[in-house]
Amino acid sequence: MGELERQERKPQGMDIQEMEIQEQKGVTYLQFPLLKKTGLVEHAFSTRKGGVSQGAYAQMNFAPREGDSLENVQENFRRMAAALGVEPGQMVLSHQTHTTNLRVVGPEDAGKGVTRPRDYTDVDGLLTQEPGLMLVTFYADCVPLYFLDPVHKAIGLSHSGWRGTAGGMGRETVERMAREFGSRPEELLACIGPSICRDCYEVSEDVAEAFQKAFPREEWPRILEAKGGGKYQLDLWEANRRILLRAGLRPEHIAVAGLCTCCHPDLLFSHRASGGKRGTLAAFLMLGTPDASRT
Repeated sequence: MGELERQERKPQGMDIQEMEIQEQKGVTYLQFPLLKKTGLVEHAFSTRKGGVSQGAYAQMNFAPREGDSLENVQENFRRMAAALGVEPGQMVLSHQTHTTNLRVVGPEDAGKGVTRPRDYTDVDGLLTQEPGLMLVTFYADCVPLYFLDPVHKAIGLSHSGWRGTAGGMGRETVERMAREFGSRPEELLACIGPSICRDCYEVSEDVAEAFQKAFPREEWPRILEAKGGGKYQLDLWEANRRILLRAGLRPEHIAVAGLCTCCHPDLLFSHRASGGKRGTLAAFLMLGTPDASRT
């Protein structure tokens, strides 16, 4: 019996680790104990609380949209940076288009998307070994994937919606970290962040077919539940967990937030819960602590 098959015998929820709620300088955000206890990174997943945006975008919106201003978004970045002990110019932003494209970034990319324009497009994941460079990706139901290689001191942050998950974004990130940094899958730590849960995520038959092509038949019942009428409930958390296990990560090195964006509209933005009129959440990951990055 393989490792993945042994994992199927575990009680449901056994691998789930709740995130911790933090508040700094009036900004509320979430953190994973699995990453925090290493002392190697600063990280966060934003909430709606602590920003200046109004109405449907209240308060901490990280993407300009009709009804919210660029000035508000820039102030939200300033507030989150202050809460995490960094400067906005230390951040580098993705340019997400639901691909599995990854970009290795370095000191020359600092500030791109925040204090200066990005010179790239179609990037759903960022990787670096540069201390003090904070990776930033964006969400409103899709899955954030955090990666830390504590041995080679490297990190990755990837956006994985249904297209990215069906395309194996988690596997792509693990393999790219191996090529770029010498990372070994069994040494990596990975966290599956807040996103839409199985009960809230009804999908059509074409989406279900994409997952049936991507996963072995024996795994379909664990990630897809047929509802009739060509509709299915899709479990992105379990799908991504299985992708990471197949990529070689150890079960005890994977943390699942278990927090649904759609179930908690008071705390988190959800595209599905709001009918599309919503702000944008962000994931943040930086190698090194704020104090260490300034030395």
